[in-house]
Amino acid sequence: MAVKLRLTRMGRRHRPFFRINAVEARTPRDGKILEKLGHYDPIEKDPAKQVVLNRERAEYWLNQGAIPTDTVSQILLRQGIKHKYAEEKAARRARAKALAHARGKPFTETERLAAEKAAKAAEEEKAKAEAEEKAQVEAKEKTRAAGQKAEAEAEAAKAAEEKGKAQAEEKTKAKPGVAKEEAETEEKPRAKAAKEEPEGKPEEKAETEAEKQPVTETIQKPKAKAEKTEAIEEKAEEKAKVAEEKAEAEQAEAAEQETEAKEQAKAEEKVEAEQAEASEEEAKPETKPKAEEET
Repeated sequence: MAVKLRLTRMGRRHRPFFRINAVEARTPRDGKILEKLGHYDPIEKDPAKQVVLNRERAEYWLNQGAIPTDTVSQILLRQGIKHKYAEEKAARRARAKALAHARGKPFTETERLAAEKAAKAAEEEKAKAEAEEKAQVEAKEKTRAAGQKAEAEAEAAKAAEEKGKAQAEEKTKAKPGVAKEEAETEEKPRAKAAKEEPEGKPEEKAETEAEKQPVTETIQKPKAKAEKTEAIEEKAEEKAKVAEEKAEAEQAEAAEQETEAKEQAKAEEKVEAEQAEASEEEAKPETKPKAEEET
């Protein structure tokens, strides 16, 4: 006959009370008992009063080969009663734990939860590293694209500046020719006036006219000629001044165009630098919120 040391539930609902009995193995929970060994009250606050046990009878039944249940075995160990069944159970548990660890499986629920937590943390770290690497690659590409764009715009500005300089040089080269044409146009009336005058010396002409005409006419003619020549010279001087003013105005316009081109190039470079800085600042705060969310 196999004997077991087990608990029999007593008490009412929500107020359990257990008796420690020696019972035949095939007897039901509330069936006939062989001997009452003590009782166990889990609601008792005083640990010394929770368990009341007859040590002599418990050791007797253990020596006779009675097998305690797991709960009764723990109660006996707490009371200082050692038995071979607890040692055998501890050895079996150690072997099972070693076998589970050798297979790479968790043995207890706590080990399983710890393994799941570690795996989850490793996945999060891996995802975080990948996100950071991706953000760095994107930032590098953005800076590279911004640099290329800035170089292209700088080259375009340089080409525009060179074109403006070439146009200004062409205008300055064309100005001497214009002045020459104006001088030629001014010299033409003079040549025409010189051709219209009669040939011969002015002294001889004056003598012949003085002989033919009265004295008053001889006095008035040189004055008229002098006035005419002075008017022609004044006109030529005015035309030369107009040509000079026109050339100066064109030079001023060319200089203004050059300065405007330079200012425009500087403004474009400044805007490109600001855009590059803004793109870099947008790239930096994208990594911090992600890192904070992952932490």
